[in-house]
Formats: sequence, C-alpha cells, structure tokens
Amino acid sequence: MISKAAGVAAPLLAFAGSAAAQDQVLNLYSARHYSTDEALYTNFTKATGIRIARVDADDAGILARLKAEGTASPADVILLVDAARLYKGDVDGLFRPVKSKVLEDAIPAQYRAATTDQGTTWFGFSTRARVIVYDKIKVKREDVDTYEELADPKNKGKVCLRSGSHPYNLSLFGAVTEHLGEQQAEAWLKGIVANMARPPVGGDTDQIKAVGTGECQVAVSNTYYIARLLRSNAPEDRALMERVGVVFPNQQSWGTHVNIAGGAVAKNSKHPEAAVKFLEYLASPEAQNYFANGNNEWPAAKGVTVSNSALKAMSGGSFKAETIPIAAVGANTVKVQQMLDRVGFK
Repeated sequence: MISKAAGVAAPLLAFAGSAAAQDQVLNLYSARHYSTDEALYTNFTKATGIRIARVDADDAGILARLKAEGTASPADVILLVDAARLYKGDVDGLFRPVKSKVLEDAIPAQYRAATTDQGTTWFGFSTRARVIVYDKIKVKREDVDTYEELADPKNKGKVCLRSGSHPYNLSLFGAVTEHLGEQQAEAWLKGIVANMARPPVGGDTDQIKAVGTGECQVAVSNTYYIARLLRSNAPEDRALMERVGVVFPNQQSWGTHVNIAGGAVAKNSKHPEAAVKFLEYLASPEAQNYFANGNNEWPAAKGVTVSNSALKAMSGGSFKAETIPIAAVGANTVKVQQMLDRVGFK
C-alpha cells in the first residue's frame, strides 16, 4: 500500500538564491520508513529553501509506481534500502545519470553504480552489515563465524531465517554467489535449508527473538535491528541481548557482507538540479551522522566518523567488510532466486 506522507514543512529560511527556488518542491519517493530521517529533510529545507514532498512505499512498490507513471511521474529523487533494488531500477532505466564531483569524491566506487560517460545512476549513502546472531549458551562462536557454516551439518536444526526471497537475503546470497561461484553457492543454500529449525517466517527482529527464546540457535540479521535492541531501555530487550551473541562473519576471508541504502535521480525528474543537490546533501557529514545515530547505520561517505555506542559494541569499533562492488551483488539476484526455487528455500 502506497501512502502519501505530508511534505516536510519546515519554515523556509533566506538563502543565497532566487525566490523561485524558495518555492520549489522536491518530490521524493522513499523506502526509508525511519522517523529519524525527518531531521534530514527539515535541515535540507532550512539550508536550501527547497521543500520535500514525500511518497512512502517499499522498494518494489516504488519501482512499480515509477514504471506505471512513465514520463508523467512527478518523482525527483528515489531512496531505496537495498542494493538489488537499486540495481533493478537502474537496469529498468528508471534513473537519470548524474555527474557530480561532490558525490564521486565522497562515495566509494563499490557503493555506487559504475560510472559511464553519461554519469552515475545511483549512490549508496549508508551501509548495514548482515551478521550472524547466535545463542551464547548453546552455540560456540567459532561454529558460526563464517557464512559457510550456516550450511554445515554441525548446525543442523539450529538455523532460522526470514524468507530467502526478501531483498536483504537476496543481496547476501548474491554476495556469497560472487565469492563462491554458482555451483558452490547453490550447494550452500541447500545446506542452509537442511539446517533450518523451522520454515522461514517474520523479519530480522523476529529471528533475533527466536534465538533468544530458544526456538532456534543461529540466525542472520542486519546490524541496525540489533543496535535498536542494544540501545533499548526495555528490560525484555536487555535480557534478550544478554543471551544473544553477534559475530561479523568471514573476518579471516572475504569479510562481512555489507548492503546499502541509496538514492538516485528519477529519470523523468522535473527538478534534476535540485535533486542532485539533495543527493549531495545526503553525502555531507551532517546527513551521514543522522544515518549513523538516527538509524544505527554506518556512513557510506569517505572520511566521516561517528559515535554510536551500539555499533561500536557490536563490531568492537571496526570490522573487515567485503569489497566486491554492490552492483555485482544486485546483478546476481535473478540467478539466486532460481537457486532458491531449486533448493526449496521459501
């Protein structure tokens, strides 16, 4: 269900620009449903005079809406929360190439689309690691410190995951396919299915809670879900995280899988210059700190340091992340879905 949220209505401040710019509205289609992002939009309006009118939906809903609207689409900026969806939007020709030295200097090459003569179609603005959580009472950390061990017979009957077709898992599986090759990746997925404690159900938080209650002993989650629980003052959340351990997999090999939330200028944007200005703002240290402290994500921009106690507690301050291009992960999505169908991973 696509709903239209009220545009951010911060008072417009005087700035170096025309009165027309102050009256401008930037139409944003966003899959980021995080209340802490409101400060991003408010501060952008204060800095530029450009108001944000937002349409909320999930990634798939936004891409479907863009296709249906075609050249009549009012969308200027697209924000999505998964590399595979950004890749699909790019392949479907829904984004406008951008030439911006600010963005190219700020965002590392592995966190953006490949640059062509026309420009770059999408950029990652925050990252989240997909890590393994485990029952500290029943499972040894060294038995779950690689993704490969999710399929090891020693973990039979212990694993719980959300749907294999969810974008977060599709991207993880796409990354593993890039590392192992298709044949080994499919055997790995088959092994995970054999190790499941129950059929896939729920979201990442549900998997963490299933580990904490003993329904299963090993699961996978994006780090920001874990950080929310670590930062919670609720006694039940604190008790849960006393039992649940977190491991950043594959530190001795290719590194932990990292996904992105990112943005693009809509192909049929009526305000492309303002749209680029908004993307450049998202790469600024101010906005990057909102991503980190507001939604417990790591900054994607170079040279930005943040202080988030939950992220630090999880990672020990730093971790080895994989370095394969996010675009390559997205390109594997179709073949991964075919593998999931063959091995019976729902």
